[in-house]
Amino acid sequence: MPSPRPVLSLLVPLLVLGACANGSSSGSQTSTTPATGASCEYPVSGQAARTVDPPSTTNVARTGTASVTLKLDGKPVTITMDRSKTPCTVNSFESLAKQGWYTNTKCHRLVDQGIFILQCGDPTGTGRGGPGYSFADELTGSETYPKGTVAMANAGPNTNGSQVFLVWEDTQLDPSYTVFGQMDEDSTQAVAAVAAQGVAANGISPNALAKITAVTLG
Repeated sequence: MPSPRPVLSLLVPLLVLGACANGSSSGSQTSTTPATGASCEYPVSGQAARTVDPPSTTNVARTGTASVTLKLDGKPVTITMDRSKTPCTVNSFESLAKQGWYTNTKCHRLVDQGIFILQCGDPTGTGRGGPGYSFADELTGSETYPKGTVAMANAGPNTNGSQVFLVWEDTQLDPSYTVFGQMDEDSTQAVAAVAAQGVAANGISPNALAKITAVTLG
């Protein structure tokens, strides 16, 4: 069996596990207020692959859950997101989803040996596209990536942008990627069906269309 592909940071230049932050990282940190909301920072980072407004930075919801459903190759993939653990990440994902960032985009990277991830969230389909801002990790240091996990791809510490990865089988990774959501069983199987079609000859993209055609919040 071939050895697993190296996992560094799902992005640039398509060797890394991470999403492209599309520029230098500011290393900004996330803090929370003692009142009702979180305070988040989304500093400018590179050129946006699509024109979007940055997320709100104050009074960000930090309790409860939120859900989003992606239509992936015609099948629903429902993600439940935890605001209490990752308020700034959920805030950014929801903001981008509302602005159509993920609609009509292809998931550009599939890894099916060693780790089991489908990476999405770059409208350019190259693995280099980001939203023009970055934000800090929301990590405990004990993150794991079992089947059904949804996490942020990155290009190093505090370089989160728009790219995410969906895990369809238990995967071993360093606790360096913010876990902000969980897929239900049917949704995980929908991602597995995309993965079952294998990796293209370029060794990066899925053979399947792997296209997100619609995004529904709530």
